[in-house]
Amino acid sequence: MSSDRQRLEAIAEDAMRRYGLEPEFPDAARAQIAHLRPPDGNGLRDLRDLPWSSIDNDDSRDLDQLEVCADAGGGQTRVLIAIADVDGSAPKDSPIDAHARANTTSVYTPAVVFPMLPLELSTDRTSLNEGEDRAAIVIDMTLDGNGVLHGSDVYRAVVHNHARLTYGAIAAWLDNAGPAPDALVRVKGLDAQLRQQDRLATLLQARRDEEGALDFERSELRPLVDDQGVKELQAETSNRAREVIENFMVAANGVTARFLSAHGIASIRRVVKSPERWPRIVDLAQQHGGSLPSEPDAHALQQFLKQQRAAAPDTFGDLSLGVIKLLGRGEYVAEGPTQASGHFALAAGNYTHSTAPNRRFPDLVTQRLIKAAIAGSRPAYSLPELSALAEHCTRQEDAANKVERLTKKAAAALWLAGRIGERFDAIVTGAGPKGTWVRLTRTPVEGRLEQGAQGLDVGDAVRVRLTSTDPARGFIDFARA
Repeated sequence: MSSDRQRLEAIAEDAMRRYGLEPEFPDAARAQIAHLRPPDGNGLRDLRDLPWSSIDNDDSRDLDQLEVCADAGGGQTRVLIAIADVDGSAPKDSPIDAHARANTTSVYTPAVVFPMLPLELSTDRTSLNEGEDRAAIVIDMTLDGNGVLHGSDVYRAVVHNHARLTYGAIAAWLDNAGPAPDALVRVKGLDAQLRQQDRLATLLQARRDEEGALDFERSELRPLVDDQGVKELQAETSNRAREVIENFMVAANGVTARFLSAHGIASIRRVVKSPERWPRIVDLAQQHGGSLPSEPDAHALQQFLKQQRAAAPDTFGDLSLGVIKLLGRGEYVAEGPTQASGHFALAAGNYTHSTAPNRRFPDLVTQRLIKAAIAGSRPAYSLPELSALAEHCTRQEDAANKVERLTKKAAAALWLAGRIGERFDAIVTGAGPKGTWVRLTRTPVEGRLEQGAQGLDVGDAVRVRLTSTDPARGFIDFARA
């Protein structure tokens, strides 16, 4: 193991503790694993013969969801999303659940992953692995030929993953830029199944566009670390296969929220409130030749973004980043069944997180509420308990984001150490009393602008010079060139 990899692991563990997260599982949680039994599939619907498949990152082993489409007759199509039954192996108030509740999320750093659940669960017993029968929660949606939702149901079933697929390979195949993955040859009808999923996801995206959902171009830093150290800094962007899954998950989360409301059950919702820095978004639009109303308006912002994507695709990523930063972060809130806070970016008034229970605690909480609704039993959490959990999950998500940002910057600092003095194009991503931050445009590395920040605000383009790096502290410093 290289010293650079060891440094990154040590930085990550230190950051976890500094921000109030637990890097290791307690002994009680480890002991619990030996006594776990797989979730009981008796009495559940048997949907194993449907051609389920998963699409995820190349290196993902905690597979939370499967997808499949089926003819519903009358020109309608069913879209079924199977969500791993995590609660069956991590019961509420058990030692494993206590650790998951403490961290509330898996934390992904370049050199090491801190899973919310022990790997024996998240990558095995509760992962929807290829070739395995698994208990699941199924969100069953019926769409018409225009992608309009005409009916939905949520129930428990046994499913079987017939093919583990990856975003990159499926996106290349859909775009006619790569060969068909082996699974498409091995599993009869899977190629037609995936093309149908792509078509339906496009219809769902069109419906979201009509409702005012915002469409951004996102680019995330992905340092590649091997035993020799930081091998490369990649920019991870969206693609056609990711968009299929994103549209299905957004639809499934909306159905889940409405399902719980219909059963009179309070839940944790995911919201993005109306942006406080809307005036700066208006200014940014004016700089790009657009016009927005003085009050926050998701539809108007969506139209401006669509125009900019078409008119200036080369700089749309920078504009997207500026707007995303100005919109503010998402957060969790607890709401009764008759309440409906909005998600500004998704143009949704009823939205929860339910599709990733192996790696997000709010999704595991939602799963327990779904089970209570299906069984007609008392919910596992009261509204006051959910309120406290929502605040805690938002705090811990912020902490996890800080750990991930710091460790990515530490890896980037190691990679950039030999490039002091070089100049780069950048965009301002943060500006306030605590300082000004910029992000490089070609490689999404973020650092602090130590000199020449006067007069700059979020979204401004700027030329910068790298002045210093400090991997141990995750510092990358620039001066205005």
